[in-house]
Amino acid sequence: MNVYETHDIASLIKGNSYVGRGIVIGKSEDGKNAVSAYFIMGRSANSRNRVFTERDGALYTEPFDASKVEDPSLIIYAALRKYENKLIVTNGDQTDTIYEALENGKCFHHALKKREFEPDAPNFTPRISGMLTFENGDFSYEMSILKSADAEGSACSRFAFSYPSVAGVGHFIHTYVCDGTPIPTFRGEPERVVIPNCIDCFTNSLWDALDADNKISLYVRYTNLETGEETNRLINKNN
Repeated sequence: MNVYETHDIASLIKGNSYVGRGIVIGKSEDGKNAVSAYFIMGRSANSRNRVFTERDGALYTEPFDASKVEDPSLIIYAALRKYENKLIVTNGDQTDTIYEALENGKCFHHALKKREFEPDAPNFTPRISGMLTFENGDFSYEMSILKSADAEGSACSRFAFSYPSVAGVGHFIHTYVCDGTPIPTFRGEPERVVIPNCIDCFTNSLWDALDADNKISLYVRYTNLETGEETNRLINKNN
């Protein structure tokens, strides 16, 4: 097995009906762009009743039809926010936890010590988080997953990963392995994936590979490391 093998992200997703929510962070093949992506999927009517909206450089999940919201606690949140030279992306309201910790001089991992997996028994959905730190014309990034230690949700296992940026390489972490009852949670290290230069190629490949019935929204951002210019793509199934 080649531990340095990078995969086309579509090959890791296609044919899998439910990988849940996913984060991708990496650097484009030409080394010019920091790349971040976040997608959501859903099986229930409550989960599917969502769209991504972008305001003031931040990304939010919001109801598509507010009259049909059953429980907003785990589905409505800021998914992506910037703080100074850092870009935070997560699958829940821990985005705000990390942002507030940075405001108080704390770090990414310190912030997440206060959080654990979601209280949605029997699945106990993991909290996945990532943060890019831009400095000296380049960036590094961190990722985290907080998982239940057992089937009862009695304790939280915490996994943290730190990466230098490498041209053409990204890391992909998602909440679930596949569909099931209960749904099996992600295992192992974030998966190495190819990050192309073309934002539309990457966006379309990822969106097309996600299960047609369960995909909800996708957001991709390419940040030019020389100029800081941001190029974004946002797709909502609920238009």
